[in-house]
Amino acid sequence: MAEASYILRANSSGVLTLTLNRPESRNALSLGMLLAMSGELQDAAADPTVRVVVLAGAGPGFCAGHDLKEMRAENFSRTYTERLFAECATVMLGIVRLPKPVIAQVHGVATAAGCQLVASCDLAVAADTARFATPGVNIGAFCSTPMVALSRNVGNKAAMQMLLTGEMINADTALRFGLINEVSPEAELAQRTAALAAKIASKSPLTLAIGKEAFYRQAELPLAEAYTYASAVMVSNLAKRDAKEGIAAFIDKRPPQWCGM
Repeated sequence: MAEASYILRANSSGVLTLTLNRPESRNALSLGMLLAMSGELQDAAADPTVRVVVLAGAGPGFCAGHDLKEMRAENFSRTYTERLFAECATVMLGIVRLPKPVIAQVHGVATAAGCQLVASCDLAVAADTARFATPGVNIGAFCSTPMVALSRNVGNKAAMQMLLTGEMINADTALRFGLINEVSPEAELAQRTAALAAKIASKSPLTLAIGKEAFYRQAELPLAEAYTYASAVMVSNLAKRDAKEGIAAFIDKRPPQWCGM
């Protein structure tokens, strides 16, 4: 399958929907899929018409993780696995570093690296029938790379429960753990995700970029350093035209007109 067909893309009103398109394998993250995703994220970052990205999956599930059949076909060679996990890290970091919010729209299963994908996104809306797991422990390969994103998005006890048992959790449990933001009836999943994306897309794209970068950077800093960093970001943000316009619009009780500067 050509790389271009691994991802279906649709851009409407500032919301770019990227749909993983290997339904026959429940959108398993083959090397080709990861390369295609990385390219799409780079394109989205450079496209001024894109304000929010929605990540979805074609077919019966969101993403079943890495392609184990491809791994076996490659005889688990070190050259292949090193490249595979390097490309996976590139995609996960690409989501976090993308200067635009990314929302996971989850149905069916999101397991192993598929669960990592959900955890890496800024927000996640899941169908009430969705299920999540980091089941590597069940097959002798601990979910070490999914652990990175998972442990940064849910509490330690919840993350360790998922990693050590490998058991599936349902959408309500994922919501309680903090892995997702919202549970939707499956028939309304796309509509609910689109509404959230549209609400975010109506904000200043510059402000969204500033805020997303600041959120992840301050989270890695000690408390005092985080306040110093965030204060500097705030001062810089207030000097931007969109901040001045937003404050003026609020005071004047009118809709703001964003210029992205």
